[in-house]
Amino acid sequence: MKNRKKLLALLLLLSLCVTLTGCHGSQNSSAFVIPQQLDDSRSFEVTFWAKNDTNKVQTAVYEKAISDFEALYPNIRVKMRLYSDYGRIYNDVITNIATKTTPDVCITYPDHIATYLTGSNVIVPLDELFDDARYGLGGSELRFDSPKRAEVVPQFLNECVIGGHYYALPYMRSTEACYINKTYVEKLGYTVPDVLTWDWIWEVSDAATAKDEEGNYLVNGQKVMIPFIYKSTDNMMIHLLRQSGGGYSTDQGEILIFNDVTKQHLLTVSEHVKNGAFSTFKISSYPGNFLNAGQCIFAIDSTAGATWMGTDAPLMDIAADKVVPFETVVRMIPQIDPEQPRMISQGPSICVFNKTDPQQVLASWLFAQFLITNEVQIGYAETEGYVPVTLKAQRTPEYQDYLSRSGEDNDTHYYVKIDATKLLIDHTADTFVTPVFNGSASLRDAAGQLIEEVAKATRRKKTVDDAFIDSVYNQVNSLYRLDQIAVSSGAEETDTEDMGPLPGTAVTLLCALAAAWVLMGVYALRQRLKKRKT
Repeated sequence: MKNRKKLLALLLLLSLCVTLTGCHGSQNSSAFVIPQQLDDSRSFEVTFWAKNDTNKVQTAVYEKAISDFEALYPNIRVKMRLYSDYGRIYNDVITNIATKTTPDVCITYPDHIATYLTGSNVIVPLDELFDDARYGLGGSELRFDSPKRAEVVPQFLNECVIGGHYYALPYMRSTEACYINKTYVEKLGYTVPDVLTWDWIWEVSDAATAKDEEGNYLVNGQKVMIPFIYKSTDNMMIHLLRQSGGGYSTDQGEILIFNDVTKQHLLTVSEHVKNGAFSTFKISSYPGNFLNAGQCIFAIDSTAGATWMGTDAPLMDIAADKVVPFETVVRMIPQIDPEQPRMISQGPSICVFNKTDPQQVLASWLFAQFLITNEVQIGYAETEGYVPVTLKAQRTPEYQDYLSRSGEDNDTHYYVKIDATKLLIDHTADTFVTPVFNGSASLRDAAGQLIEEVAKATRRKKTVDDAFIDSVYNQVNSLYRLDQIAVSSGAEETDTEDMGPLPGTAVTLLCALAAAWVLMGVYALRQRLKKRKT
């Protein structure tokens, strides 16, 4: 009986040898195989999740894109679901991965996609789709004028690489900008430089905290003045570390942020919070509101938020009688080395979710690709301070005309919005992105939390020194479970990377070994049976 069990086990080993020719080191079960042709005899429904926060013009761009796409592909219906923020999209995708009810196409961020990839075969790798002669970028079978791969801004396309593979298309790109009340800067006796430095912005901010005997700020005559407000403290810390050479993380997911360089930046933040010169969005509220009310001089926010900034901003959250007239100028975020500026590239990307039906995936890919055509890109970019992700769209006469008409009105051609847009176009080569891995979204949150904790403690008149910051390190590390992030063994790997088939020689060797064990088992069993018969 034991020998029969052994023989059965060895035969099973031989049969499993066949599976060794498949993928290894991955949770992905199989790669998406591109169909030869879209099946026009079938009807498809593509579910599309996107973000929109009450901007009706952006919604109209999406709706027109869907209508135009459906006119080209009558057998494909796109069902859109809008969310108020990307965090809600992320949470719903994570929930739906477990129930296998993910959308087909989603506007999201690479940090989020890295987490989606921990699921088995959830996201379609786009490498082969990009280059497919029929349905790839600029493909021959497309019913629309798709940009070729070379016509997508290289820096933006490279941001969609995770673990050595493309898992997304860039959709829109922005960076951060400093929106400045030039009127108050000059009233304080300063001139706005072409490139801001941190030292300069701290100096002016401190100067703006001076008050008269009645407690009114000298610069604005009001009881309220927060000279410098940063909306995303995540990006603030990331910028400071990137510009100063401080550690953040490696591409493999090793966490480096808890270092002495970070500590020095936090001590500087504490110093200026104590002076009343600096605050954050989470502590004080939206910087654009303070800027427009004459209660802030430097408001750092995304270029996509430019339509909320300035006296004549088309989008504003404060009453008209609260607005204080001033001249608004836009600059890059402060730099440590003005000769080598560095600023983050950010913005949503498009991913396609894998399904059991390749035809459904192809239909989804066609719609995803349609979102980077000229009309969609230009239409969406003109709504806020976004930049189209394709050179094809950026170089069109239509888009160049849009940029040239800066200041013609305070709506489509609002000068602050177009200045913010040009800022990114002119400095695309100076942008960077943070490493993407499963857990990078948590690290980003942790980076901002360090600043928030130090700012709050300073406002509460706690002692902020090396010991306090060490305690914050421990608190944040535990809160975001950064010590539980798995570090991959190489820059080309992620937790779910498909490492491809084993080499043929390895498969042959393993199969030969299994076969040898089977033959030895058969021989042993036959000898045993012979002995029993005798």
